[in-house]
Amino acid sequence: MSNVKVMDHPLIKHKISLLRDCNTSSKEFRELVSEIAMLMCYEATRDLPLKEVEIETPIGTARSEILNNVKMAFVPIMRAGMGMLDGMIEMIPAAKIGHIGMYRDPETLNPEQYYCKLPSDISRREVYVLDPMLATGGSAIGAIDILKKAGCTNIKQLCIIACPEGIEAFTTAHPDVQLFVGVIDKGLNEEGYIVPGLGDCGDRIYGTK
Repeated sequence: MSNVKVMDHPLIKHKISLLRDCNTSSKEFRELVSEIAMLMCYEATRDLPLKEVEIETPIGTARSEILNNVKMAFVPIMRAGMGMLDGMIEMIPAAKIGHIGMYRDPETLNPEQYYCKLPSDISRREVYVLDPMLATGGSAIGAIDILKKAGCTNIKQLCIIACPEGIEAFTTAHPDVQLFVGVIDKGLNEEGYIVPGLGDCGDRIYGTK
């Protein structure tokens, strides 16, 4: 799957291990999700275009590189995706923010949209969709559907933990969207949760478990 990138980095692996621990507090969990998002942002933006500029330093003149007029937007899938937002903004504070609210019907496991607010120029931006877990793939697929209807053509999806079922569904629905994941777990249980996973990410972020 050429559009799937697993981030094989020691710091990401270490922090995901701490996330999984059922004894990790909500405060620590929130901090870890944000830190992992920051590390993932570094890798997911590796292909951003640069331009050469001339800069006066205190010592002399330097030929250096800066981002070449890149317009970006971060779109967390509420509510768990909000946990990744601060880490992304820390890296790229000029990015605009959109929000897509979706929940999974507990009986059908299908995604249901309840909120959507996007920047007016979202179609002209490089969009990064944020959601810590890619389980069935339904919410991520639905969010990308919404963004494509809004005219977005340059989209990347960032997930901390994914499973084969979710990856297959996502890449089948949106083969043109790059998917960045921290780790791939073995599968889903009957309730649609990733195994071994880390439980309900939203509950653990906000202390509602």
